[in-house]
Amino acid sequence: MDNRQLIMNSALTLFYESGYDAVGVQQIVDSAGVSKPTLYYYFGSKQGLLEALLNEHFQPMEQKLIEASETGKNIPEKLYRIARAFFNGASEDPKFYMLMMSLFYSGRKSEGFRTVYPMIDRFYRLCVDVFDNASAELGNMNGRQEQFAVGFSGTLMHYLMMTAGNHADLSGLVIRDEEVYRLVHQFMYGIYS
Repeated sequence: MDNRQLIMNSALTLFYESGYDAVGVQQIVDSAGVSKPTLYYYFGSKQGLLEALLNEHFQPMEQKLIEASETGKNIPEKLYRIARAFFNGASEDPKFYMLMMSLFYSGRKSEGFRTVYPMIDRFYRLCVDVFDNASAELGNMNGRQEQFAVGFSGTLMHYLMMTAGNHADLSGLVIRDEEVYRLVHQFMYGIYS
């Protein structure tokens, strides 16, 4: 494993375990077995490291979410596929997902929030697009596609966080297909009623 990857692996574990703000550069380089100049060479700063780490881990999940949003013959099926991809991505990369959520719920002026926000926003925008494209199926949206996107993405995130509360991390968490179906069905019931 090269030094860049050693630094990223160490940082992910440390940020996941202690939080981004609680971990210093010295702790990261000690854990990775490299020097500070090596970290600065690859990433420029601790925030640069965080940005590279988030991008590397978010891209596979984002690609699966995009693919899920482009398949399915109706809105419930698209939402099911998005939810399934989201839950699978979180359980396949639990440290990243938990770090991403902790950064999103951190102080709005913090480095962590400013670094993770564009990724959360891209997921939200993907959901907005799904509802925009479903306007023929759902009727005149009257601007509600953003409300639906907030509700749907928030439902997925909150469901996962609450379900994960019973697990040390998400790696042992299994969300069955029937649970995903019921969750999407309940969400759609709220839209149709």
